[in-house]
Amino acid sequence: MNKIFETPLYPYTRSPDQGCTPVARRRVVIVGAGPVGLAAAIDLAQQGIEAVVLDDNDKVSFGSRAICFAKRQLEILDRLGCGQQMVDKGVVWNLGKVFFGDRKVYEFNLLPEDGHQRPAFINLQQYYFETYLVQRAQQLQSQGAPIELRGQNKVLQVDDRGDHVALRIDTPEGPYDLQADWLIACDGAGSPIRAMMGLDFVGRVFEDNFLIADVIMDAEFPTERWFWFDPPFNKGQSALLHKQPDGVWRIDLQLGWDIDKEQEKQPERVIPRLKAMLGEDVNFQLEWVSIYTFQCRRMEKFRHNRVVFAGDSAHQVSPFGARGANSGLQDADNLVWKLKLVIDGKAPPALLDSYDSERVYGADENILNSSRSTDFITPKSQQSRIFRDAVLDLSEHFAFARPLVNSGRLSLPCTYDGSVLNSADALPQGPARTRPGAPCPDVALENGYLLPQLGNDFVLLCINTPAPEALQINGIAVRPLTLSCDPETNPALAQRYLGDAPTAVYLLRPDQHVAGRWPSYNETDICAALLRATAQG
Repeated sequence: MNKIFETPLYPYTRSPDQGCTPVARRRVVIVGAGPVGLAAAIDLAQQGIEAVVLDDNDKVSFGSRAICFAKRQLEILDRLGCGQQMVDKGVVWNLGKVFFGDRKVYEFNLLPEDGHQRPAFINLQQYYFETYLVQRAQQLQSQGAPIELRGQNKVLQVDDRGDHVALRIDTPEGPYDLQADWLIACDGAGSPIRAMMGLDFVGRVFEDNFLIADVIMDAEFPTERWFWFDPPFNKGQSALLHKQPDGVWRIDLQLGWDIDKEQEKQPERVIPRLKAMLGEDVNFQLEWVSIYTFQCRRMEKFRHNRVVFAGDSAHQVSPFGARGANSGLQDADNLVWKLKLVIDGKAPPALLDSYDSERVYGADENILNSSRSTDFITPKSQQSRIFRDAVLDLSEHFAFARPLVNSGRLSLPCTYDGSVLNSADALPQGPARTRPGAPCPDVALENGYLLPQLGNDFVLLCINTPAPEALQINGIAVRPLTLSCDPETNPALAQRYLGDAPTAVYLLRPDQHVAGRWPSYNETDICAALLRATAQG
């Protein structure tokens, strides 16, 4: 029986565009059917924008890839129509433990507050993650949505011609030409599109190697993130243990810089290392083994006229902190609503420049945190190791030291402070966590949760103050949502959206980030904020 990652999910079929005269033209072509490309395609298709996905493969990814998907990304997936499926299959977790040597120094909870529909994280193999996205895309296609997955379609040439992008694509039946109004490159860290365009991808390579193994075993470890510094089974190095579905566990073992990678991947080297960690009596089976050297890199710009880069093709980080796929999904979430407005003629192409500035800001934040994590995990001098170990010792007994421990600061949604799309904060008494540029936190309401009610529209959220029945500005609809909040009966809503203010009005973007906020509704202010949020003011 073939496993899921061995089965073609979108096998090659001849498309009407092959041999078409004149050359066919599509609204949006996406290169890469990984998590980011599929998410972008689904988002576009749900909003009626044609999306054609090209991939030189016809199967989901396999190997030591992403497994940790954060709360924010689950909320994005909810809007794509497949969040619950991911949660149902995934291993849900909020807790983590940090060990130094053979002792636990502290534990942490990534979601200590109530009132959220989604957990802090789920663990889910990337091949399942991609499978559910493919199934969602195919479901939309069967319902008549403008989405198409083309397997075994390999891009050979790309040429940005100003008003469109020209592509040369190879298939099992030979090459064909295709034009796209817009091209989104989601073709991974080794991006062929980026190479074809001769674009930069600069950054830092960390002088260390990690064994990353997925093992199948029946173990009684809890569903938590366990991280060891200098454990007895991997002296002087580090280790990580995480549970995945189907009895699969992710194990990371630091190996050092000067190693023979091919030799270290061999079972006769891997199995003794794993037995030393798990115990001689634990039975396990290797599903996948690889050796990684971590890198933090990004492109200087993510938008190049009609070609836009997203995910690993635009930026790459080390895996500590689960910032790769999670950041890529935020890329897609940020890009699609802007691209739709531009395609619909409701915003100027300059709006896409804000995708570049906001997601470059997000990438830099991720690279900074990922680099700091890797430096803490892999100290390169005796002095830095002494400092690191002292912090770990202190963290066992003193809370002040725990924020200094960095075993991989886990992915959080980016707050776009200073974005050109933000209006000035007119609610100084409001909470800092919902300032302009911030993502909306979820809240439990009497009739469910807040975020599903926001959807992917522009929303005018009015709390304890009246809202207009309907609002349309320059052809862009703004949907009002009115909530009553008694701090005694719903303290979470008050804490997250009111602070010390008795009333509040929020203008929320389609990606559920705050564009502006005020104490009450003022049409002039809202109109100005919407124009600013769509690069028209």
